[in-house]
Amino acid sequence: MFERRGFGGRRFGGGFRDRDDAPKPVKVGEEYDVEISEVGNRGDGIARIKNFVVFVNAVKQGEKVHIKIKEVRERFAIGEKAEGAVSEEAVVEKAKETTEEPAEGPAEEVAAPEAEEAEETTEEEVEE
Repeated sequence: MFERRGFGGRRFGGGFRDRDDAPKPVKVGEEYDVEISEVGNRGDGIARIKNFVVFVNAVKQGEKVHIKIKEVRERFAIGEKAEGAVSEEAVVEKAKETTEEPAEGPAEEVAAPEAEEAEETTEEEVEE
């Protein structure tokens, strides 16, 4: 009888066995800041950490997000947006909202009397 050999046999160089033994660059529970480089067939975002693929649900291509690793497999990991993490787009929109609003309240009132006092002192000095 002949011995059945697959890809793991010595005859063909051992296959992918060496790759399986390599340590993964990510661990369950760790958090990372990543940029979604592409979108997979199922709509999940794909990010890479040290060339290791990480799938992230509910993100768009080009989005920068803070993720937490939920599961690590042989050739990829699954992550999700970390709780409390705010996307870069939300931060930019919030910054635009705060800069567009006119300043109200004491800030204008304080600035006006100081300007009047400065004018009065210069007039008094000129009269002397």
